[in-house]
Amino acid sequence: MWCTSCALAVEGVLQRAAGIESASVHYPTATVWVQGESDAIGFEALAARVARIGYRLGPLEAVVDAAARLEKESRYLSLRLMVAAVFGMWTMLASLLIYAGAVPAGRIELVMAWLSGGFALPVVLYAGVPFYRAGWRTLRAGRPGMDVLVSLGVLGAVAVSVWLLARGSAEVYFDTAVMLVTLLLVGRLAETLCRQRGLKAFDALALPQADVTLERGGKRQTRPPEEAVRGDTLLLSHDETLLLDATLATPGWFDTATLSGESVPRYLAAGQKVFAGYRYLGSGQGPVRLTIDATPGERRVDRLCEQMRLLQTRKGELTKLADRFAAWLSPAALLLALITLPAVWILGAGTEEAVVRALSVLVVACPCAVGLAVPLAALAGSGQAMQAGVAIRDPAAFELLAGVRAVAFDKTNTLTAGRHRVVHLVHREALPEGFAARLAAAAAAGESEHPLTLGLLRWASETAHPGEKPAVAQREEVAGAGHRVSFADGQCWRLGRAAWLEEQGVALPESVEDADYAFASQVVLADDDGWLATFHLADPPVADARASLAELARLGYVTALISGDRQGAVSWLGGEVGLAASACYAQRTPEAKARLLAGLPAPTLYVGDGVNDTLCLAAAGVGVAPMNASEAAREGAAAQLLAPGIGGVVRLLGIARRTRRVMIQNLAFSALYNTLALGLVVAMAIPPLAAVLAMAASSLSVTLNAARLAWAEPPES
Repeated sequence: MWCTSCALAVEGVLQRAAGIESASVHYPTATVWVQGESDAIGFEALAARVARIGYRLGPLEAVVDAAARLEKESRYLSLRLMVAAVFGMWTMLASLLIYAGAVPAGRIELVMAWLSGGFALPVVLYAGVPFYRAGWRTLRAGRPGMDVLVSLGVLGAVAVSVWLLARGSAEVYFDTAVMLVTLLLVGRLAETLCRQRGLKAFDALALPQADVTLERGGKRQTRPPEEAVRGDTLLLSHDETLLLDATLATPGWFDTATLSGESVPRYLAAGQKVFAGYRYLGSGQGPVRLTIDATPGERRVDRLCEQMRLLQTRKGELTKLADRFAAWLSPAALLLALITLPAVWILGAGTEEAVVRALSVLVVACPCAVGLAVPLAALAGSGQAMQAGVAIRDPAAFELLAGVRAVAFDKTNTLTAGRHRVVHLVHREALPEGFAARLAAAAAAGESEHPLTLGLLRWASETAHPGEKPAVAQREEVAGAGHRVSFADGQCWRLGRAAWLEEQGVALPESVEDADYAFASQVVLADDDGWLATFHLADPPVADARASLAELARLGYVTALISGDRQGAVSWLGGEVGLAASACYAQRTPEAKARLLAGLPAPTLYVGDGVNDTLCLAAAGVGVAPMNASEAAREGAAAQLLAPGIGGVVRLLGIARRTRRVMIQNLAFSALYNTLALGLVVAMAIPPLAAVLAMAASSLSVTLNAARLAWAEPPES
């Protein structure tokens, strides 16, 4: 597809087919979503209807194929723009000399007019071809858009100019044709580059490119994931990422944060299902064995990608409004041009004036200002957001941001900093002051990246009193369970999960269980004499969470916390940031989170940082990624916070409300301009170049109005 008019044409053809209830074409990703009776939505039936107007329907393409296609399109446009710029420059120069009266003789002026036409030929016959093709296709589909007006304007300007040259007149309009093609090619190239960037959201969902280890007939084989079949036995080593959905044959510890959002690893027993994207942390007994349930194309992460494609087919209300206005304007301008030509001639004007008037109607009606009204305001708003600490990845998000009614947040690394801290400590009586901290620091020190270990080390470094730390002779880490540390004086210490220490024969006192700290994760420290101390760790909220949520509530937004973490941790965090218990939802899968989000007042805004949030980021009206978000969340979000905390969300919503006001002003002005301009060119003779300049003036006014956003001071934190 060449432009949004192409998308509307395909959409219109499909919607008119019997048995089809609705069809939506997403131009940026060239994807069509069709709903209807099974016979009507078969691939062959749809492809045949689309082929009638010159387009080709194919199976849903892989992301890498879409990226290659858009790369080819951008080179195609760049070449045409280069031709238009190089040859158009000489056309404009020749026309300028004629208009300025700088040519001394009429014969030389005529020669300059011919030269102007000669230089315009490559622009018209090569650079402008995509406009003619798209115009013809949309006309056949019964949805004539801007490309029809552009094509008629360009070809009409050339035809009138050739006719005038044949009559010996140097008052030609080749410059009108060149200006239209060049300016619109610039816009199309920028649009294509934006579409290329939008595909990165799908790239981020891709899993690592690596082989998997299979066990077949008692022998181990290394194969690409695509060669695995359901029922195969898969072997997964320590710290390896799972590339296929499977069922555990032997238990082990897994980091499930990518799809579940849980802040601490989980111990999964034999028979439990695991999904591509999980990371195996070990079991202490070598590789874990799994039975493959789903191969590439059938995995849970593949289904998430497909759901993202579906959710992207939605259109913003302002975009729909602009589409409807442009769709109405183009046929109206065509009809008016057809009426103007005989009407002016009948009223006594000459044939030349009647033709020029009709040409001016086509040129002045090109809805460039309508096309610029929303994107330019969004671009200015994006600049303001950047100054306020928010990077906008999708300028079209401003269409929905101003109307957002509900704001939902993920927990870990979004409302929390992802840095656990000790919130409570219980230790053996008569323990010297600072002794537990020094021992914990010595026992936990190492290469472990477990969030609880890191939190304990930070607390120990801040709490431990001066004193010599015990010398460590040997350290052994049991993945997902804890550490066994031998000191130089012969003592052996254990630091880890309570269940693991009990397996080691350590008796834990009942007083350790504190209902007030049930939300926290426990780390137990024991020596040769038994239990020594129990640390309760929690992931605290970011500094501005409470104030930001209070401000959102004051402004009338519905707020919610939706997490895959356990109930206790979610409820505690909700209380810390001032959210009601009814607004805190725990232990939700990515699919459940998306369904829950759909139940909030729309449009919605969702803030999340992980792969498990990508579906919500796509399902929400606007998705926002916090500063330290994963690559998947950043690429799937419409905006990213550039500073710690969530205060940027409050500032972004304020900027969006101002941006939407400017968008509506621009749309209203461009609609008024086109209505008045059409009436004016019908009422009096206006040269086509003046019509082009008037069209440029309308675009300039829309630009200046949008620039007010860029000149304004960004909101304070």
